[in-house]
Amino acid sequence: MNILLKSVTILDTMSPHHTKKRDVLITNGVFEKIAPKIENPNNRKEIKLDNLHISQGWFDSSVSFGEPGFEERENIQNGLKTAALSGFTAVAINSNTSPVIDSKADIQYITSKAGNNAVTLYPIGALTSNGNGVDLAELFDMKNAGAVAFYDYQKQIKNPNLLKIALQYVQDFKGLIIAFSQENDIATNGVMNEEGNSTKLGLKGIAALAEELDINRNIFILEYTGGKLHIPTISTKKSVRLIREAKNKGLDITCSVSINNVILTDEALFDFNSNAKVLPPLRTKEDIKALIEGLKDGTIDGVTSDHNPIDIEHKKIEFDHAMFGSIGLESCFGALHSIFSAEEAVNFLTRLKNRFSVPITPIKEGGIANITLFNPVKEWTFKISDILSTSKNAILLNHTLKGKVYGIYANQKLILHQK
Repeated sequence: MNILLKSVTILDTMSPHHTKKRDVLITNGVFEKIAPKIENPNNRKEIKLDNLHISQGWFDSSVSFGEPGFEERENIQNGLKTAALSGFTAVAINSNTSPVIDSKADIQYITSKAGNNAVTLYPIGALTSNGNGVDLAELFDMKNAGAVAFYDYQKQIKNPNLLKIALQYVQDFKGLIIAFSQENDIATNGVMNEEGNSTKLGLKGIAALAEELDINRNIFILEYTGGKLHIPTISTKKSVRLIREAKNKGLDITCSVSINNVILTDEALFDFNSNAKVLPPLRTKEDIKALIEGLKDGTIDGVTSDHNPIDIEHKKIEFDHAMFGSIGLESCFGALHSIFSAEEAVNFLTRLKNRFSVPITPIKEGGIANITLFNPVKEWTFKISDILSTSKNAILLNHTLKGKVYGIYANQKLILHQK
């Protein structure tokens, strides 16, 4: 699709047009011309939207859809449409499906389901066969089929030798290991952060120590083996410090934080809303302060929505028995921009691209057009009608957000919200 974007403010620090208002002509998926004013003699489709901003397309490093096996939660096609209308041109898909994505054939299946789409799907293969934490899965074959990383979603790598072998093995083909860090023998069957509020609510807690102890162990193993390690969704002040120290040592380590843990504390659980039951659990104001500092100084490499649709049968039940997880694609940017500048928010939603082998596409003439379209100043309240996902387990329902996404242009396709 060939389009002309009119009066666009460009937010891209890699672009010569950063922070400038321009007309942008896109032809066959390439930026043909970027200038203060561009005429439209060929009757191109013109896009004129209120306070239109564009940036490099956003990337989410931790998204779950459910297919195959849990299509009642979300399928790939609707999930990718949701991602597009939430501003994401690329998503990395977790392997928490049934069957688990643990083979070359599985990787090929989900990538074929996502073919010919505006949003590019980057599959994450399971680290172990069936995600059972015992034997390594077919990592090399999955890498060749397109897997960008290996991860048993939200499961601790219990056996330290398994992590050691995995980090050593994938170095031959520059593979990325993802290690969810929570010592289960400490977390046991906790359902929220272990602090004063868990005592008040009479709920079993997950101590910050459970995360920090496992991160420390995993860093020690990385220091011994070398290789590439990503720690997803850290949530505590000490975790930030541990990652910062590891980076200062020169270790090849990255990490992310869930938007939920940057926005909310465990006080969100006072009404026993099971949508606020997430993993890692919501922590304290002190932890949020450290996470924000970690994002700003680069210790934390990026923000994820950690989008995890859960069907109503597993969410609208007694809090102790409800599954962990919340959807977050639709509200991610608006929540992030409510505490950071638009430029910072865009940075946090694009900074992990290189780590997950996602192409970086500066906004410049001759470059590939892969962009997000949005209005950064519009404030709005996130309502049930704004949910595009099949499942409705949204932790940020009824929160005031800042910044409204119009859609994306990617893979020569324009996807916009209908007026």
